[in-house]
Amino acid sequence: MKKFCLALDLIDDPELIAEYEKYHQNVWSEIKQSILNSGITNMEIYRVQNRLFMIVEADENFSFEAKNEADKNNPKVQEWEELMWKFQQQLPNSKPYEKWQLMDKIFSL
Repeated sequence: MKKFCLALDLIDDPELIAEYEKYHQNVWSEIKQSILNSGITNMEIYRVQNRLFMIVEADENFSFEAKNEADKNNPKVQEWEELMWKFQQQLPNSKPYEKWQLMDKIFSL
């Protein structure tokens, strides 16, 4: 199993944050299926203030490159991602249109 941790910020607006969380209480079935189809076996998102933290567990065949390519060709994923931009803001030093940034593991017990 592979494990990845990623971070992203939300726009610091309580109403937008509440709306973002509401969408994530009922994620579209097509989005859930695209996640599972990519080889991701578990995904969790946590929030503190306007910072998001995502934990991804995936099978050995998973790659972000393949997931990104599949997402580009999935109109429903593109619709979801466009909708989510209403709530999200890039972390400092992100590349254009880069959302979630992969975090480096600095400690393990």
